[in-house]
Amino acid sequence: MNHPWKSLASHAATALATLSLVAAITGGRLLAQRHPINPAPLPLALGADNPPEPVAIATEPQPPSPPPPVPEDVLKNLDPDERNNVHVYATVNKSVVNITTEAEVSGFFGDETSTGTGSGFVLDKGGRVLTNYHVVQGANAVRVTLFDGSTHDARILGADASNDVAVLVVKVPPEKLFPVVLGDSSTVLVGQKILALGNPFGLERTLTSGIVSSLDRSLKAKNGRMIKGIIQTDAAINPGNSGGPLLNSRGQVIGMNTAIVSNVGQSAGISFAVPINAISRILGQLIENGRVIRADLGITRVYASGEGLLVMALVEGGPAERAGIMPAQVRVERLAPGFVRRSIDPDTADLIVAVEHKRVRTVEELLTEVEKHKPGETIRVTVVRDGKPVDVPVVLGRS
Repeated sequence: MNHPWKSLASHAATALATLSLVAAITGGRLLAQRHPINPAPLPLALGADNPPEPVAIATEPQPPSPPPPVPEDVLKNLDPDERNNVHVYATVNKSVVNITTEAEVSGFFGDETSTGTGSGFVLDKGGRVLTNYHVVQGANAVRVTLFDGSTHDARILGADASNDVAVLVVKVPPEKLFPVVLGDSSTVLVGQKILALGNPFGLERTLTSGIVSSLDRSLKAKNGRMIKGIIQTDAAINPGNSGGPLLNSRGQVIGMNTAIVSNVGQSAGISFAVPINAISRILGQLIENGRVIRADLGITRVYASGEGLLVMALVEGGPAERAGIMPAQVRVERLAPGFVRRSIDPDTADLIVAVEHKRVRTVEELLTEVEKHKPGETIRVTVVRDGKPVDVPVVLGRS
């Protein structure tokens, strides 16, 4: 007959042995759960003479290690187009940055802070970043977030509203910067595959793809000027994509995503990009001068008549006035003693109809032809004066 106390002691001994075995097997894992940030092995004995070393926690984001190559057994299941997408993204995604801005605006309760977001891409190891002018327009503070999650204050180095382009500069170590490779937008064809990278809705480094839908479109910039040569695509572009790169299948930048056409402000199958060749032509001036120096005719106001541009006002002492171009004169009529009526006499004004014998009917056409030339060059401006065409040589100024 077994005594109860012997049976109880036997069960207790068995339970104790089991718990000891479990502790020996799982103790390390339980301890690791309590101290998840300490990867170092524990010392064999802890005491006053052998304290644990403190664990250093990084306060700044660290550059990640290069991603491991995609295994061949995975790539072999992709078709050539998918392989190309994977390659382009892997090559260029670290070049894309997220841009956040802050601006002071007047609100109902006084000044308020307005925030905005956009995209950009790294131009060189010196920290220059390209984005849209409208992304940073009016901003009091601009910050750039790199691929590694680190955020840096940025300065606007140069801007051109007429092409919706701005160049920023950030001070970061060169090893954190991965410049893009610029392509040639003059070789782009309708139907060609394109890829767009950006940060739509704050979702960083998102890739979308499509084709070139059309070329040589025109788009109105924020200052009212028309940007010509725009690339139209069907890639999904949404708020936050502005300023991101448009890429060809070789991963070269052929444009900068700038706008969408949609009643709700979201992707509707039509998006636009400023061609990279147009940007490259002005990059040097933006970096050196902070703005684009353009040829200037010295005419401040014109009236589009349909046949040409009626000159209404000139810059005093400017190129057009020195060349003898005639603005509309003010006609004064005396109606009664002490009463006069002043009016513009359009018959006294020159009507500009051509620049270098190329027909111009709108302000945009006039500016386009003038800005094909450099300050200091002499161009022929054809005006109609007293019913007859006259070529007036004008030495261009600068603006």
